[in-house]
Amino acid sequence: MDENQQEQELWEQHSAAQSAWWVKRAEGQQEEKLRQNNMMYGGLIGIGVVLVQPFLTVDIATLDLSAKICVIAFSLAIPLLAALMVLNRQETYRRRATTSVFVLVMGQGALGLGFIGVVAGFWHIMMLAGVAILVAGTLGLAMYTVGFQRVEMEDAKASGDPGPPPSP
Repeated sequence: MDENQQEQELWEQHSAAQSAWWVKRAEGQQEEKLRQNNMMYGGLIGIGVVLVQPFLTVDIATLDLSAKICVIAFSLAIPLLAALMVLNRQETYRRRATTSVFVLVMGQGALGLGFIGVVAGFWHIMMLAGVAILVAGTLGLAMYTVGFQRVEMEDAKASGDPGPPPSP
């Protein structure tokens, strides 16, 4: 067997090992993502109901801009988030997320509207509270991203990631 053929076999073995490793890792990842999404959707609906409730009995002329933004953002977000929760039940039942670009875009839009509603609601209570939740939300997202990446790297090492391809 010549050197090129031997190297090609090494690469094929490594590729097969890496492919099997990624398939194994991805199996539980999607179900966890569905659980996390459902928690975010329900949480934002609950927060929206609590923040919008005081504005239901107030004359609209007395609402300031931040209160109006809060009400409008949640009036758009709550129905979208509710639809996403219902869809999420079907996805959980099927154990896979939809691949629809429309659903992905609308889901991100609903989460964004919910966050805007939360910021505007806290801003209405006190400007400093609005700034604080905006900063804390941004820091929370950064913390989640960094933590998720770290957990994934540590899990990859612990679960036998084949690592980089062999050197010739």
